[in-house]
Amino acid sequence: MTLRERIELTRRDFLVSAGRGIGGVALASLFQADGLLAAEPAAAAGSAAPLTPRPPTARARAKHCIFLYMEGGVSQVDLFDPKPRLKELEGQPVPEAMTKNVRFAFLQPGTARLMASPHPFRRYGRSGLEMSALLPHLGACADDLVLIRSLHTEAFNHHPGELLMYTGSQLLGRPSVGSWVNYALGSPSQNLPGYVVLTAGRAPSGGNTMFSSGFMPSCFAGVLLHNQGDAVQDLATPPAVTAEMRHYGLDALRDLNQLRQKAVGDPEIASRVAAYELAARMQLSVPELTDLAQEPAAVLAAYGVHRQPGGRKTQRGGGPETFSVFAKNCLLARRLVERGVRFVAIHHASWDHHNDLDTDLPYNCLATDQPLGALLRDLKERGLLDETLVVWASEFGRTPLGENRPSFAGRVSGRDHHPFAFSVWMAGGGVRGGQVIGATDELGWGIVQDPIHVNDLHATLLHLFGLNHEQLTYRFQGRDFRLTDVAGRVVEPVLGRS
Repeated sequence: MTLRERIELTRRDFLVSAGRGIGGVALASLFQADGLLAAEPAAAAGSAAPLTPRPPTARARAKHCIFLYMEGGVSQVDLFDPKPRLKELEGQPVPEAMTKNVRFAFLQPGTARLMASPHPFRRYGRSGLEMSALLPHLGACADDLVLIRSLHTEAFNHHPGELLMYTGSQLLGRPSVGSWVNYALGSPSQNLPGYVVLTAGRAPSGGNTMFSSGFMPSCFAGVLLHNQGDAVQDLATPPAVTAEMRHYGLDALRDLNQLRQKAVGDPEIASRVAAYELAARMQLSVPELTDLAQEPAAVLAAYGVHRQPGGRKTQRGGGPETFSVFAKNCLLARRLVERGVRFVAIHHASWDHHNDLDTDLPYNCLATDQPLGALLRDLKERGLLDETLVVWASEFGRTPLGENRPSFAGRVSGRDHHPFAFSVWMAGGGVRGGQVIGATDELGWGIVQDPIHVNDLHATLLHLFGLNHEQLTYRFQGRDFRLTDVAGRVVEPVLGRS
């Protein structure tokens, strides 16, 4: 049969052939999931079914990940790393040896002065984990958290730091951590992408480069769900396109892609075919996913879905809708995990507090604390926390010095970028909660115990999924690439008991 004859199928021919088309593939996958069809052999990551679930190489503690990214560089000395000594030395200079040959984004080291946090710290939970009083809801989950106070990075500007935290490299074009997890394990979700991205606040400064699949096939990239309008761009069928026209078009696309795949063997074509098939299923699954009216009123209230900032304003944390959007994103993350999505990223911008730290930091904490606490409690109550790794991170921290750039006209009310020591936390997914790992000096400037690099964080994340970061590779242009590049070690104290 010629290509033209294939495209010009009669309506009867189309209905007969649809069983081998997109609708048939979707129906067959549902039958298989219900045990009505024999299971197919596990597909290799580069095959025509790249997101077919595959077993880990070792015992896995986590099956899903919710990656909470607070863009901008969160101040660890104001939220997670209390420094009483800073209060005693408030306004004093630091020794020149401490800042000599250190690069800053804006701070003038010669005249900079130490600046203590104005916010009190509290001990939370049975473990007595010490965090800011600005985070009471998160503090209520302290016994589930492992707080790492000794993370460090080489990146001292935002986009390189974000790329390093998301992709393990400061270079553009590398796959995101969510892409690596789905490449290794596939996705249990039949009707949703394996990697979903939700955003709140300002648009990400690096755009979609953090969520990209890089040199991997595009089926491993993060799929952005929008906060307004259609959740997925171009998901709805245009009004002028009838169901019959749509089916003819999809069948023709399938045939053309199959012919091209036979001719050139490009793995990206397999990704394209898989994307069309997934899109057909998403037209039903996404509206159901995003319909939060299904949730009980008590759940919506717990997450703070209808909260407003109450007249509070911020320069950087987003408009008044951010409170509701971030809360909805946290609730959607739980719903996505329930539906089998392997990796969910929630990206909130911005925490880049060079000034107005006294007003903007409490604003961001108020916007995010209640939904984060609700998410952890909700996952735990539903029995999902044990298999869902929750990671909270930023690209770097902030200096214990007040930022004194000349344009601020003498008013010091913020902190500059600080890559040498900052904090992240993890929960669920096999981590041992209620503990602190690592320590910084009395000023919060440098690490004095258990330095942990971003590559180590990634190695640990992969380990919790039952993956060896040194063996998980992808060959591109003659080289075997890794998420952790040529570094990384598993941070053993993070791990819970086997």
